[in-house]
Amino acid sequence: MESNIINPNLLNGLSLAYIGDSVYEVYIRKYVLSKGVTKVNNLHKKVVNYTSGLAQSNIIHYLMENNMLSEEEIQIFKRGRNSHINTSRKNLDLQDYLDATGFESLIGYLYLNNNIERLEEIIKISIKVRGE
Repeated sequence: MESNIINPNLLNGLSLAYIGDSVYEVYIRKYVLSKGVTKVNNLHKKVVNYTSGLAQSNIIHYLMENNMLSEEEIQIFKRGRNSHINTSRKNLDLQDYLDATGFESLIGYLYLNNNIERLEEIIKISIKVRGE
């Protein structure tokens, strides 16, 4: 794979969320597999507990309410949350959808900045917040 460096400061919130969604999903799938869950249907149900829009909205609210984000991280979250989104998910209100997009933007930003230590710290907190 070619190692092109992507400057996350030049990406809009939705582009950051696009990569952040994938990165977060892989980390959560790896975590659920490490817990011994191997049946695909059970894997999916467990993973959704962490990756649904509502779950991500709850996680970012927890991080914000407990002052666990730096000013820079809050700005990245807001960049994603305030993106011009013309659609929403069924069974999820628009504000939760926007907050989840902001959360994914933060994950994408940390990943593209190669700030893996902080990325993994936030993912560990996310797992704790979701109760497992």
